[in-house]
Amino acid sequence: MNYIVFDLEWNQGNTGQETEAGQLPCEIIEIGAVKLDGQGERTGEFSELVRPAVYHGMHQFTGRLVHLEMQELEQGRPFAETAGQFLLWCGTEDYLFCTWGSTDLTELQRNMKFYNMEPLSDGPFAYLDVQKLFSIAFEDGKSRRALEHAVDFLELEKEVPFHRAFADAHYTAGILARILAENPRVLKNMSYDVYHPPKDRESEIKVQFDTYVKFISREFDSREDALADKEVVSSKCYLCRRNLRKKIRWFSPNGKNYYCLAHCEKHGYLKGKIRVRKTDEDKVYIVKTTRLVSPEDAVLLKTRREHIRTQHKIHEIRKSTVRRSRKPQA
Repeated sequence: MNYIVFDLEWNQGNTGQETEAGQLPCEIIEIGAVKLDGQGERTGEFSELVRPAVYHGMHQFTGRLVHLEMQELEQGRPFAETAGQFLLWCGTEDYLFCTWGSTDLTELQRNMKFYNMEPLSDGPFAYLDVQKLFSIAFEDGKSRRALEHAVDFLELEKEVPFHRAFADAHYTAGILARILAENPRVLKNMSYDVYHPPKDRESEIKVQFDTYVKFISREFDSREDALADKEVVSSKCYLCRRNLRKKIRWFSPNGKNYYCLAHCEKHGYLKGKIRVRKTDEDKVYIVKTTRLVSPEDAVLLKTRREHIRTQHKIHEIRKSTVRRSRKPQA
């Protein structure tokens, strides 16, 4: 098994009104990668600039961050050619993509789709989010640190400036090599790229980790359709597989994330979290996690639900008061 550790730099329009902005909000301008073998030894490097075809002016923030000029990018090759060479460089042996964070694979695939390239997959696939793995291996498992923080924490040598694709891939590969050497068991905490969600019930993702279980649903036409699906809103104990009755039904503080609380007589309280995600085609899919929580955390969730209910009542009272005040007097 090889590890393809890659990083991207991309450019955006300065106005957001460009014709292609809806289809390609982020145009990749640089691909950098490092290949590691199963022992964490480096076996290859890749670094290429991409000639812009959509945004011909550098976004002011991008220019300051990556220290690239448009004149330099004009020396690069078109995206489809560069990305094709990158995928050939990845090789024919089994490999896992590895990134710092969760955005690079999405943007790579969105750019590939824009140029009508063959997709990496027709559904979700596993990869390693090294940012998450660093937190699990060396910190609290919850925080998400900047790349430079992790480099400093592990006392890796700062050989090249950050915020260029190859440089960031180089540092990410160094962090992954340390994880492989010191705490390889955390690599079982796979992440899943869902740029192409499951297409049917049979291909939905259900995976169990040490402290939680994740479910990734197929596509639905709307949020309402998704939340009407029995599998989406069900609560099960992932340790004994029992269907559970909810102590707190699904509620949402913002219309995007939903929470519930169930209780297993054998294993205790379980908190469910649903995140509603949109596809580029304006369909939705669901990412649901279920994890054991302490009685104290259960109380906090109940308190949060009651606070939201109270805020909702106050909001309705205010709306009603405004309507009455605007009603013409007889």
